Amino acid sequence: MPAAFARWSLAGARPAYYRLMIDWSQLQPDADRPPDFERPANGCMRTVEPCAPWRGVREQLEALAARQRGGGWEALVVLWGTPSWAARPAAGCERAGTEPRSRMPRADALPAYERVVAAILAEAARAGVRLRFWSPWNEPNHPFSASPQRARCAGGAATEAPGPYAEVAAALRRALGRAGGGRELVLGELAGFIARRPRSTTVGELVAGLPRELVCAAPVVSVHAYLGGPDPVDALGAALGAHGCRRAPQVWITETGVDRARGASAAAARTACEAYGRRLERWYRDPRVTAAFQYTLREDDRFRTGLVATDLRAAFPQLGLWRAWSAAARPRPSDPPPQGACAATGPS
Repeated sequence: MPAAFARWSLAGARPAYYRLMIDWSQLQPDADRPPDFERPANGCMRTVEPCAPWRGVREQLEALAARQRGGGWEALVVLWGTPSWAARPAAGCERAGTEPRSRMPRADALPAYERVVAAILAEAARAGVRLRFWSPWNEPNHPFSASPQRARCAGGAATEAPGPYAEVAAALRRALGRAGGGRELVLGELAGFIARRPRSTTVGELVAGLPRELVCAAPVVSVHAYLGGPDPVDALGAALGAHGCRRAPQVWITETGVDRARGASAAAARTACEAYGRRLERWYRDPRVTAAFQYTLREDDRFRTGLVATDLRAAFPQLGLWRAWSAAARPRPSDPPPQGACAATGPS
């Protein structure tokens, strides 16, 4: 690993969970070829250096297996990105420039989706990694991941997102069922929308439109929530409660972070971190919420919610906050929330 990356390693923090995103459109761009687990990645933030290339999903699984041997790092696998050969045609209320990868798989492509899941499981077995939790699709209520959301952009059209998503979730359940026990379904990976828009679906609309049997079969429903946007937990909890499951699914916040304004001062960054800490503490005290995942370690230069700057030269106060919340600092989940953790943070 290049030194610029190694200096910010979180290995010592022993995260309880790790979210493994697998882009189907990159893993299997050609329908006539099997998934390519060694398709290389340049390791850059788009074109921004420094870069740390890796040998595709195979190397990710091997690295995750090594981390799991030290404890923690339970994996949540999230699939996304439809190959052009598997995508639904353009339809409905779409944004200009929508590509096939942003449309859900066609019904006749779902057997191929199931085969991809089986291939990932086989590769994981080869690497010796546990892939316990699986989510069918990333942000099925967001137009970048699942377009269109509605048949029309005007007139208050009802959402169409739950149907295609339920089909993919059913395909994942079939694939995991054939693989045997030890794996659990995580529904959602929902974008935390609570206001109705023509090209997106609220968390309440999406969950309300799913079959009760599917919702009640999932031990977890996940949602994304960032400081700077609304907290969607109450809206999600109400939608889940309306299904009347004997045991309500847990809520995981599988993407969170501080959505920071460009050029924020050090004082503003500290203030934002402290507000972020209060939101984490609120989730900690909410019995519905049982896990939260920071997105991401390295800052995305277009989606600025990371813990370390894109050029890896400095960290933001949130890195210290997450280290204070980690299992290394709080060995028992019942340990009280950390206090005063938003100090300036250097390399580990």
